[in-house]
Amino acid sequence: MRVEHYSFGYIKLDGQEFRHDVIVYGDFVKKWWRKEGHRVQIEDIEDILRLKPEIVVIGTGYYGVVKVDRDVIERLRSEGIEVVCEESRKAVETYNKLLEEGKKVALAIHLTC
Repeated sequence: MRVEHYSFGYIKLDGQEFRHDVIVYGDFVKKWWRKEGHRVQIEDIEDILRLKPEIVVIGTGYYGVVKVDRDVIERLRSEGIEVVCEESRKAVETYNKLLEEGKKVALAIHLTC
């Protein structure tokens, strides 16, 4: 699914609108609920680990408030998954570009702060 539009608190994926954080991979879209709102921990990436993408792009929010624990990055890399963490606006650009290149890419994005 390609991101058609992203703005604070809103994302549009192939015509579908969401106003909550999501994980996207292929046709899979799921609400992304984290143990702590502005922190990504191992428990928060279980779906991504099951999906086994080549690359995961983590959108850390419109202002980049979300922090990704070091062990999350290390765990993903140990599974052979490349990790990109960026403010959500940039993360959307990166995700769409990788998708266009034919990469098996997942997006985990925080839509607000």
